[in-house]
Amino acid sequence: MQLLYSPTSPYARKVRVVAIERGLTDRIEMVAANPLGEDTAALRAKNPLGKIPTLVLDDGTTLFDSPVICEYLDALAAGPRLLAESGAERWACLRAAALADGVMDAAFSLVMEGRRPDLQRSHEWRTRWRQAIVASTAQFGPASGGAFDLGQVGMACAWGYLNFRLPEIAAEAVTPQVRDWWARVSARRSIAQTTPPAG
Repeated sequence: MQLLYSPTSPYARKVRVVAIERGLTDRIEMVAANPLGEDTAALRAKNPLGKIPTLVLDDGTTLFDSPVICEYLDALAAGPRLLAESGAERWACLRAAALADGVMDAAFSLVMEGRRPDLQRSHEWRTRWRQAIVASTAQFGPASGGAFDLGQVGMACAWGYLNFRLPEIAAEAVTPQVRDWWARVSARRSIAQTTPPAG
């Protein structure tokens, strides 16, 4: 399998974390791709959306985007899954994962909006995204539960992305509960090994 990814993408980081947690890294070739640069045409040939992450299976089939790839890899490996197959535990995990994806979406939108010329930026949307991030990340501690599951994977990648790209919002949003949770989660091998490069 090949994973088309960017080391700075929180969505691709989720997939990489799942691969490590499920012991699949030796089965996946990591291929760096820039969806906003020179790799656009090659990426679009595999994923018509032109987005990362994209997983290319051995038979040439492609899977996208991160929720689908994460669930595929989780089901591919043996042993206890990161996403429960049924019951209340599954829905709680999916809710936490959706909350994390929403934070990533809002944070990514803020970053992209910040790259637009000043006169084209929307103050209303920037405010809305910032409010959504602060309100949502306040639940990261309580929503994380006990086991390190797919919901926690998403929350860790979302919080990591905030610290990487929007540290001023992370500083505004952090609570003692989130700080304690992050101290535990960031020490995991899968999270430490997928930390975005500095700079």
